[in-house]
Amino acid sequence: MFLRETYLNRLIDAKDTEFIKVITGVRRSGKSTLLLMFKEYLLKNKVKEENIFHINFESAQYDEILNYKALYNYIKEKIGKEKVYLLLDEVQMVEHWEKTVNSLNIDFDVDIYITGSNAYLLSSELSTLLSGRYIEIKMYPLSFKEFLEFNHYEEKEREEKFYEYLKYGGLPAITLIKDKPDLVLSYLNDIYNTIVKKDIIDRNGIKDTALLENIIKYLATNVGSSISSTKISDYLNSNKIVEKSNHQTIDNYLNMLEKSFILYKADRTDIRNKTLLKTLGKYYISDIGIRNSILGFRNIDEGHILENIVYLELLRRGYKVNIGKTGEYEVDFVAENPYEIIYFQVTKSLNSDSVKERELRSLESISDNYEKIILTMDKTINRDYNGIKVINLVDWLIEKK
Repeated sequence: MFLRETYLNRLIDAKDTEFIKVITGVRRSGKSTLLLMFKEYLLKNKVKEENIFHINFESAQYDEILNYKALYNYIKEKIGKEKVYLLLDEVQMVEHWEKTVNSLNIDFDVDIYITGSNAYLLSSELSTLLSGRYIEIKMYPLSFKEFLEFNHYEEKEREEKFYEYLKYGGLPAITLIKDKPDLVLSYLNDIYNTIVKKDIIDRNGIKDTALLENIIKYLATNVGSSISSTKISDYLNSNKIVEKSNHQTIDNYLNMLEKSFILYKADRTDIRNKTLLKTLGKYYISDIGIRNSILGFRNIDEGHILENIVYLELLRRGYKVNIGKTGEYEVDFVAENPYEIIYFQVTKSLNSDSVKERELRSLESISDNYEKIILTMDKTINRDYNGIKVINLVDWLIEKK
């Protein structure tokens, strides 16, 4: 197993606290493997194996545990007098599982870790029953730096291998089959179909699956573009892609897509007034490989993909990320954490004077003194334009944080 230290360290830091640890993320991003890594850590640190309960609800071994009472009784019978570490993988497959988690947390000396592949995990009764008593650990596909380490690529190969990352994305299992393009495409298609069917269609009882599929294709095509339900509806109706679509249905479908973690929404914020704007946010796909499998691998739009990769990397680094508006100009990303704010522009190249002027102008229109960065694929020594840093995107992705 490839050790994903960032996530493992978060679990270790939260170990033996009163909080329930909730690991969320898109399917096949590594959540189950993370639990196995944590189990291995516990064993190495003198926790007895009989005091570690690891249950993967995708295994047929636990098919008979269908509801919270069955799960509670199953675990209750196995708990002894010593502290127990409870690792529940894909727990949302058990009806009303949150009641079990809450009861176990009250009745026994347990340290609980759970994973789930959709945000309904946290929008259920869990947020009510355990308000203020759980920690969410958001897991993402491999960063580019992890991708290099996972594949044992040397740093000197990073420019060449970055284009492999742009094509296939960062789902860990791709490493095993990356030399077989047909298998990669089949694997990515299978994951996409599973997410759409299990986490969206089946869960929400969707009947108009054609509308859903066309919304996903539209969003994948328009990654990094300002989106609204009106825009999507007008496009689908004017091109007669579907018989009829309405804004409310599209809004509902967008919400479902976000909850499945197949995509993320970045809202727009007015930088001057520090207010959140309700319209024209942008959507980004959770993994570039999935995006390319939806649209095909032949015509990859590097510009939008680069923006998508930067957005996901900022999330990995713990930033809250919005789109910035300052007067008539737009800033690609406003990245904020409790300690800092950084403004980012992302462009494939600054070699064109008009592009350079456009990217600089957006950042120069911001009146505060927070850090401002342009990320580009240009192979150049880092530059500085009146305090605005220009950094090679690949260098930025692998920098030590």
